[in-house]
Amino acid sequence: MRVTHYKRGMAATEHVDMATSGADRTAERLAAVPGIRRAPTPKLQQFMLPGFLDAETCAALIERIDRDVRPSTIADPNGDETFRTSTTCDLDHRDPLVRAVNDRLHDLTGIPPEYGEPLQGQRYDVGQEFKAHTDYFDPHGADWETYCAVPGQRSWTLMVYLNAPPAGGATRFLATGKMHQPETGKLLAWNNVRPDGTTNDDTLHHGMKVRKGRKYIITKWFRERPWPWTEGELG
Repeated sequence: MRVTHYKRGMAATEHVDMATSGADRTAERLAAVPGIRRAPTPKLQQFMLPGFLDAETCAALIERIDRDVRPSTIADPNGDETFRTSTTCDLDHRDPLVRAVNDRLHDLTGIPPEYGEPLQGQRYDVGQEFKAHTDYFDPHGADWETYCAVPGQRSWTLMVYLNAPPAGGATRFLATGKMHQPETGKLLAWNNVRPDGTTNDDTLHHGMKVRKGRKYIITKWFRERPWPWTEGELG
């Protein structure tokens, strides 16, 4: 099952079950990680951890992304062909390196592996971007049943920058005005859900244009119910 993004923030107010997967305890778990920084805002739960992955692991993931990229897509298309112009790669979880990184992300959050989507890689060339969007899906959108009927809504997002392009490529959160600059191995985590269980439109963010070089990231999304993994994919 391929994964897309929702295109922009919406007032999606249906309650999200965070307790079953343990995602309701992830913020507390992340806050206890040595060296992690919590965003000083009441608008969203967000954390940043420099050096989560070493340069060698990042380079190996970049090689895998370059080998298998395809055009990125969005859920509920809005007619803007330039809304998301990056390329995407579904990383193979039977690959020992991918499995090791995936295990580290699950260990960091405390969310069991069955609640995670397949790990994705993204590549942004010069001029490419992902305009302001949220990672959660619109329950009233045309693609809700396609992407959420089985695993439900997204809870947490974990993103790791694999390199630092010479210019551009920041991730900007509109509600806080915070610009996160790419740094090799840096992890950025945020909760797509408010404490009351509703989706949080203050997570609206913009993957800004790369001005020079290329930007590579990996992204891990977590769901409120188990993902439909095929037999053997998780080991």
